[in-house]
Amino acid sequence: MTTEKRTKATLMLEDKSFFEGFLFGHPKSVAGEVVFQTGMVGYPEAMTDPSYFGQILTFTYPLIGNYGIPSQEKSTEGIFLNFESGRIQPKAIIVADYSFEYSHWQAEQSLEQWMKQNKIPGLYGIDTRALTKKLREQGTMLGKIVVDDKSVAFYDPNKTDILSKVTCKEAIEYGALRQAQGKQPRVLLIDCGAKDGIVRSLIQRKASVLRIPYDKDITEYEYDGILISNGPGDPKKAVKTIANLKKALTQTKPVFGICLGSQLLSLAAGADTHKLKYGHRSQNQPCQDTITKKCYVTSQNHGFATREESLPKDWSVWFTNLNDKTVEGIKHKTKPFFSVQFHPEAS
Repeated sequence: MTTEKRTKATLMLEDKSFFEGFLFGHPKSVAGEVVFQTGMVGYPEAMTDPSYFGQILTFTYPLIGNYGIPSQEKSTEGIFLNFESGRIQPKAIIVADYSFEYSHWQAEQSLEQWMKQNKIPGLYGIDTRALTKKLREQGTMLGKIVVDDKSVAFYDPNKTDILSKVTCKEAIEYGALRQAQGKQPRVLLIDCGAKDGIVRSLIQRKASVLRIPYDKDITEYEYDGILISNGPGDPKKAVKTIANLKKALTQTKPVFGICLGSQLLSLAAGADTHKLKYGHRSQNQPCQDTITKKCYVTSQNHGFATREESLPKDWSVWFTNLNDKTVEGIKHKTKPFFSVQFHPEAS
């Protein structure tokens, strides 16, 4: 692509600094929370991860677009094989370099074609290393991409209950036949923006999965254990989910939370959460098991965490982040209730 054909656009941050680049995808101005992804994961999977809803996602990996976009094929269970949900979740993406030519045996279209279909803009030609360094030094920031001088207001997705936009609309059963035959346990998946990879993983392990909206009363369903999914936004906004989880903690069936689910479990237990200055947005977060003392290098994308000092006496910290000493997982001292903040990206 020649310079003459490029359309300039600008990323403006709330501190009034800006980065100039070139537009690809859908030509419109958008606003959101600017975050980054340091991993070399697949961009189709990351861009359909509901945890990135309402955010402007910066890819630090230098090559984006070079292998196109695969098919939107689903499994017999109705789960996407190549994506984490049925749509692009971030408001926009930012990359250092965009490859206008792609090549891959699974590709059905280019990244730009897919973004235009979903009305998602992107910026390339941005110094993503400088942008990421800025976010790491100053903390989470709001931003907006301005196209053709058509500015929009800054938008903070954490100030609203955005789970209603990423949850399923009604209960969905996966593996119903196995459950009817009484051969497999049924996991109640509370969908706060669950990645399809969670369902794929449970199905591979021969479990049946009942996926329900984040605000549904859990007492309406039969289940053997609860999994609280990942998702975007401030956990304190999910008032109904927290109230439902308090009911779950009165019984002894296993409850496991992932990412946002960890924070929601903490709030249901009576603990408090807070917004992190920087958030954890990378694939190299060291988390130590407080029991075995083993350290795991984990991938994460979250901006909130549990306050350790607020945990009730029956609960303890399970994992600790060795970078900033924040809570990365909790567990009940006697009952099968536990959670972690981390989970594999694009999986």
